[in-house]
Amino acid sequence: MKLLPALFLTQICGSAAVSAAVTAGHYDMASVRDTSTLETRIIEDWHPWAKDLAIRQKLIEINIGEWWPGQKVRLPVTLIAPAAGGPCRNVIVGNAGVELKAAAPAGAMLRLVKENGVGLALIGMTTIDAMEPLGKLDVGMKEHFLKSKDARFTPAWIWGLSDMRALTAAIAEKDVFQPVKAIATGGSKRGVATAAAGIADNRFTAIMPVVAPIIDPPGGPYVEGTRPAEITRANDQFLVAVAAGKIANAPATAVAPLVSREKVRAFERITLDEAHGAGWSADDVKAASTLAWEVCRITNYLPALQARGLEIFYNEGSNDNVGPGLRELGKRFPHLPIYVVPGGQHGGAKTAGFLKQVGSLPEVDENLYALAQHHFFNARPMVATPTVIQTWDNATHRLRVTVTFPDKAQPQKNELWWSVNRHPDYTLAMEYDGWESAPLREISPSTFAGEVAFATKPTSLDFVTVHQHTANGSTLTLSSPLLSVDIP
Repeated sequence: MKLLPALFLTQICGSAAVSAAVTAGHYDMASVRDTSTLETRIIEDWHPWAKDLAIRQKLIEINIGEWWPGQKVRLPVTLIAPAAGGPCRNVIVGNAGVELKAAAPAGAMLRLVKENGVGLALIGMTTIDAMEPLGKLDVGMKEHFLKSKDARFTPAWIWGLSDMRALTAAIAEKDVFQPVKAIATGGSKRGVATAAAGIADNRFTAIMPVVAPIIDPPGGPYVEGTRPAEITRANDQFLVAVAAGKIANAPATAVAPLVSREKVRAFERITLDEAHGAGWSADDVKAASTLAWEVCRITNYLPALQARGLEIFYNEGSNDNVGPGLRELGKRFPHLPIYVVPGGQHGGAKTAGFLKQVGSLPEVDENLYALAQHHFFNARPMVATPTVIQTWDNATHRLRVTVTFPDKAQPQKNELWWSVNRHPDYTLAMEYDGWESAPLREISPSTFAGEVAFATKPTSLDFVTVHQHTANGSTLTLSSPLLSVDIP
């Protein structure tokens, strides 16, 4: 399947392509939607799910595309639908493991299949080094990126393609799936896929990315060796302090998984030496760290997506190293629908001491249910991101916050959360910063206020307001943007 003609232009142009600038990855949507190129292999045909006979499953393996000439990428997809009834008009595309084993629905997805007849397409996708062919796919990806400077040869690009092709695979089952509306959702790399699919593919009508980058590159620069020296130094010092038991909320056992995580990230990226060896300029190196994630950078496409009618709802952790830039997001895009989890972390090994992993929080799963009830069935309203007015009294070290809902919503639970003297983005210490909270009080319809005083003046102060709105049997948890106080 020819997914991008520019790839072949690169081959024809030869050395001329090497001197070209780094370009963002693009998708050939006609090829993405072509069911004839799926090359579907049936692992398990439609059969009742053993745990609930009212639900049926089908496990297939599909070709999601030819990444470069001769290299197809094949991934498993579990299709799930009610055992009886007509074709599913509402579909959720989510993710599963890469094993050739049917995925089991759970949580909100299970409820939506059973209660509302929603269909599921769960594609097995993971880090590039763990995708077949093992030991070749990630190496070839980096080689082709270095040679072509085309950011289609990056993890974000192939992850986004996987979600889109999963929807194509579901549509190919015409007797079971005839989607009118489709939601993409997933966390981490699967959140990247969710955003990329929502941006590129207008068959998706809503997206709920979880712990996914929104505005800045996740985890640091895409070109290893270009991270600012002060961040590297701070991280090295933090690991030493953790190992010595000097960080109260980070156990000594966190060192190994944090180091391992950095190695896994680096393994999927290119190094500065590799870039120089391929003849890249300093501008190429700088551009790569931005354009490697362009396919999922939602903020660059908001006007067009809003005009298209795509519903967007991010669920992020304030302490997530993969979701940096939340302060900037709050300044530039204060109305983006979002739930910023105060103190929320990305996830990982239990030994890392991450006690508030966003992807496993019950309210985040409930948010998918609430979004689906709204988007598919108009059974509940979404709630507009609130407008926040802040006042800082430098003499008394007091922060006052007033929150107003422009859509006149009346959330039943409202809180102010804050964190003082937080560490910079991309530092390991930031992932363990503490947060505190206090209730907001209603001062007029759809308007809430709160304040907090500090014994000493903070060097920096970040805050977010969190709100829960229950309607028609579902609870939506949302927040204000993450905001910073200007402290003189």
